[in-house]
Amino acid sequence: MSILFINGSPNKSGNTVALATKLLKGKEFQTLHLVDYKIYSYGQEFEDDQFEDVVETMSQADTIVIGSPLYWHSMSGAIRNVLDRFYGNVNESLLKGKDMYFVFQGFAPTKEQLNAGEYTMKRFASLYGMNYKGMISQ
Repeated sequence: MSILFINGSPNKSGNTVALATKLLKGKEFQTLHLVDYKIYSYGQEFEDDQFEDVVETMSQADTIVIGSPLYWHSMSGAIRNVLDRFYGNVNESLLKGKDMYFVFQGFAPTKEQLNAGEYTMKRFASLYGMNYKGMISQ
Protein backbone atom coordinates (compact mmCIF):
# COMPACT_ATOMS: atom_id res chain seq x y z
CA MET A 1 0.00 0.00 0.00
CA SER A 2 1.45 3.34 -1.01
CA ILE A 3 0.76 6.53 0.92
CA LEU A 4 1.08 10.03 -0.49
CA PHE A 5 1.16 13.10 1.75
CA ILE A 6 0.37 16.34 -0.08
CA ASN A 7 1.75 19.31 1.85
CA GLY A 8 -0.25 22.46 1.14
CA SER A 9 2.00 24.61 3.30
CA PRO A 10 4.85 26.65 1.82
CA ASN A 11 6.92 25.46 4.79
CA LYS A 12 8.49 22.06 4.09
CA SER A 13 9.33 21.44 7.73
CA GLY A 14 6.52 23.23 9.54
CA ASN A 15 3.56 22.23 11.67
CA THR A 16 1.54 20.71 8.82
CA VAL A 17 4.37 18.32 7.99
CA ALA A 18 4.92 17.56 11.69
CA LEU A 19 1.25 16.70 12.18
CA ALA A 20 1.18 14.45 9.11
CA THR A 21 4.40 12.74 10.20
CA LYS A 22 2.82 12.09 13.60
CA LEU A 23 -0.28 10.64 11.93
CA LEU A 24 1.80 8.43 9.66
CA LYS A 25 4.35 7.38 12.27
CA GLY A 26 5.88 4.01 11.44
CA LYS A 27 4.55 4.02 7.87
CA GLU A 28 6.46 4.65 4.67
CA PHE A 29 5.08 7.55 2.68
CA GLN A 30 5.98 9.91 -0.12
CA THR A 31 5.66 13.67 0.38
CA LEU A 32 4.63 16.04 -2.37
CA HIS A 33 5.24 19.68 -1.44
CA LEU A 34 2.91 21.82 -3.54
CA VAL A 35 5.30 24.77 -3.13
CA ASP A 36 7.65 22.90 -5.52
CA TYR A 37 5.06 22.83 -8.33
CA LYS A 38 3.70 25.47 -10.68
CA ILE A 39 -0.05 25.03 -10.63
CA TYR A 40 -1.96 27.84 -12.22
CA SER A 41 -5.49 28.93 -11.39
CA TYR A 42 -8.54 27.29 -12.89
CA GLY A 43 -8.96 28.34 -16.52
CA GLN A 44 -5.35 29.39 -17.06
CA GLU A 45 -3.30 27.39 -19.54
CA PHE A 46 0.48 27.66 -19.61
CA GLU A 47 3.05 25.18 -20.90
CA ASP A 48 4.95 25.00 -17.60
CA ASP A 49 1.86 24.08 -15.56
CA GLN A 50 2.53 20.99 -13.41
CA PHE A 51 -1.01 20.14 -12.30
CA GLU A 52 -0.98 16.93 -14.35
CA ASP A 53 2.19 15.80 -12.52
CA VAL A 54 0.37 16.14 -9.20
CA VAL A 55 -2.67 14.27 -10.52
CA GLU A 56 -0.45 11.47 -11.86
CA THR A 57 1.29 11.10 -8.48
CA MET A 58 -2.08 11.02 -6.73
CA SER A 59 -3.37 8.36 -9.11
CA GLN A 60 -0.49 6.05 -8.17
CA ALA A 61 -1.12 6.18 -4.40
CA ASP A 62 -3.50 3.93 -2.48
CA THR A 63 -3.93 6.43 0.36
CA ILE A 64 -3.81 10.21 0.03
CA VAL A 65 -3.26 12.48 3.03
CA ILE A 66 -3.89 16.13 2.22
CA GLY A 67 -2.39 18.61 4.69
CA SER A 68 -3.05 22.29 5.05
CA PRO A 69 -2.33 25.07 7.48
CA LEU A 70 -5.19 27.36 8.41
CA TYR A 71 -4.84 30.60 6.44
CA TRP A 72 -7.48 33.34 6.28
CA HIS A 73 -10.04 31.14 7.97
CA SER A 74 -9.67 28.26 5.51
CA MET A 75 -7.26 25.85 3.89
CA SER A 76 -4.22 27.16 2.04
CA GLY A 77 -4.56 28.57 -1.44
CA ALA A 78 -2.28 25.84 -2.78
CA ILE A 79 -4.72 23.12 -1.68
CA ARG A 80 -7.74 25.11 -2.78
CA ASN A 81 -6.16 25.65 -6.20
CA VAL A 82 -5.51 21.92 -6.68
CA LEU A 83 -9.09 21.08 -5.70
CA ASP A 84 -10.45 23.75 -8.03
CA ARG A 85 -8.35 22.46 -10.93
CA PHE A 86 -9.76 18.95 -10.52
CA TYR A 87 -13.28 20.09 -11.33
CA GLY A 88 -14.08 19.30 -14.95
CA ASN A 89 -10.44 18.47 -15.75
CA VAL A 90 -9.96 15.08 -14.08
CA ASN A 91 -12.02 11.97 -14.74
CA GLU A 92 -14.12 11.33 -11.65
CA SER A 93 -13.12 7.64 -11.60
CA LEU A 94 -9.35 8.30 -11.46
CA LEU A 95 -9.13 8.28 -7.65
CA LYS A 96 -12.05 5.92 -7.04
CA GLY A 97 -11.58 3.59 -4.07
CA LYS A 98 -8.56 5.42 -2.64
CA ASP A 99 -8.54 6.31 1.06
CA MET A 100 -8.22 10.00 1.88
CA TYR A 101 -7.40 11.83 5.11
CA PHE A 102 -7.25 15.56 5.76
CA VAL A 103 -4.71 17.11 8.14
CA PHE A 104 -5.63 20.66 9.13
CA GLN A 105 -3.65 22.75 11.60
CA GLY A 106 -3.57 26.31 12.78
CA PHE A 107 -3.54 28.57 15.79
CA ALA A 108 -6.84 28.01 17.63
CA PRO A 109 -9.08 27.14 14.68
CA THR A 110 -12.76 27.68 15.34
CA LYS A 111 -15.38 24.98 15.06
CA GLU A 112 -16.74 26.73 11.96
CA GLN A 113 -13.34 26.74 10.27
CA LEU A 114 -12.83 23.05 10.96
CA ASN A 115 -16.33 22.24 9.75
CA ALA A 116 -15.80 24.20 6.53
CA GLY A 117 -12.52 22.40 5.84
CA GLU A 118 -14.02 19.00 6.51
CA TYR A 119 -17.08 19.79 4.37
CA THR A 120 -14.85 20.69 1.42
CA MET A 121 -12.74 17.54 1.75
CA LYS A 122 -15.79 15.28 2.16
CA ARG A 123 -17.33 16.74 -0.99
CA PHE A 124 -14.08 16.36 -2.93
CA ALA A 125 -13.73 12.73 -1.80
CA SER A 126 -17.35 11.99 -2.63
CA LEU A 127 -17.16 13.51 -6.11
CA TYR A 128 -14.08 11.45 -6.97
CA GLY A 129 -15.25 8.19 -5.36
CA MET A 130 -12.70 8.24 -2.56
CA ASN A 131 -13.17 6.82 0.92
CA TYR A 132 -12.98 9.84 3.21
CA LYS A 133 -11.46 8.64 6.48
CA GLY A 134 -11.64 11.88 8.42
CA MET A 135 -9.89 15.01 9.50
CA ILE A 136 -7.04 15.28 11.96
CA SER A 137 -6.68 18.78 13.37
CA GLN A 138 -4.35 20.55 15.75
